[in-house]
Amino acid sequence: MTIINPSSNYGTVTIVGVGLIGASLGLALKKAGVVTKVLGVGRSKENLDQALKMGAIDGVVDLVEATKQSDVIVLCVPVAQMRAAFEVMEPHLESRTMLTDAGSIKGDVILAAKEVLGKKACQFVPAHPIAGGAQHGACAAKADLFQGKQTIICPLQENSPEDTALVAGFWESAGSVVKKIGVVQHDAIYAAVSHLPHILSYALMASVVNSEDADQKLGHVGAGFKDFTRIAASSPEMWRDICLGNRTAILKELDQYLLIVNHMRKLIAENDGAGLEKLFNKASKARQDLDASE
Repeated sequence: MTIINPSSNYGTVTIVGVGLIGASLGLALKKAGVVTKVLGVGRSKENLDQALKMGAIDGVVDLVEATKQSDVIVLCVPVAQMRAAFEVMEPHLESRTMLTDAGSIKGDVILAAKEVLGKKACQFVPAHPIAGGAQHGACAAKADLFQGKQTIICPLQENSPEDTALVAGFWESAGSVVKKIGVVQHDAIYAAVSHLPHILSYALMASVVNSEDADQKLGHVGAGFKDFTRIAASSPEMWRDICLGNRTAILKELDQYLLIVNHMRKLIAENDGAGLEKLFNKASKARQDLDASE
């Protein structure tokens, strides 16, 4: 059981992976005044130096030293790297230290935590902040990145109510609105509303770039193309890992999307204006309703 008082201070927090999410979290926690110190762990000296310069972290340590010093550790690395991080931390993990993460998939991460941490997995409360941006790295970080945005937590059966509440409060202190859902539901939902859109954005960019007249096409893009492909500027490493880690749910969504695309192709090929308009009207109304609900 952690000794941190969630209503006051989270002590020494280490952020593993000080990119857009990690550096923004450091800025948010420090702005809220709920930490004693924020440490950074990362691979890129340039990125860590940037995080130090902008005040997102107070110092740089390796993961072993961070594990020994920290009250809270947040894993903001690509999901495929989390197992290795758990393996480094496990021998040095104190019972007082809480772990959480910022991964976009939860099933593979939770499996890794349980297999590597064993009984210590009760100290890990999985999370997924629904915040980000097209750019990546500490240079893109913002203190208000999480303000008013959802953070999903997927508590383990092994988590105590107190520790779940502590991690929820931790993310709330950064500005998030915390919601709890199950891991299977999480990965199915975000395959549809997050992972698939990124895949389609990358696919459109790849389609245009690989065409014979790519320069001409890219020289005449408008706002619609730029809006649709904005997220294709996101971290390729991160999205590679997400696609592979959540492949079953993503393939299901891709198959459904391809059915719709093939149906639209058929309507266009058959010059079926009424059919196209009907499909477009349904989609348009759903999108307008989405805006109205916010």
